[in-house]
Amino acid sequence: MGRLAERASALKRDVLALWLAARDTRTPLAAKLLAGAVAAYALSPIDLIPDFIPVLGLIDDLLIVPAGIWLVLRMIPPPLLEELRESASAMAGRPASRIGVAVVVTAWLAGLVALALFLL
Repeated sequence: MGRLAERASALKRDVLALWLAARDTRTPLAAKLLAGAVAAYALSPIDLIPDFIPVLGLIDDLLIVPAGIWLVLRMIPPPLLEELRESASAMAGRPASRIGVAVVVTAWLAGLVALALFLL
């Protein structure tokens, strides 16, 4: 179980590193574009194949996202990748933005109010 937690932590760090790579001027253009797409897809709540579809719904989470991460990590120069991973590790240790949490909670509450008004 400890090994699985380590791998999950590394995956989270690498997705954040890809997001940083997409915004870094030293990243090659092809890697930058693919890194932005993979990071946005990995962090997005919208899936290519919805998770409620049996078996197929988990393919993107288990195969497509890790394959995209693997490909982009190979496209980024190793010294830059190490620097981005260090930055991502430092960012992952910081507390979440309270403003961001407030925005998300407000959006959920607004959605619930809209649903309640619609149902009434």
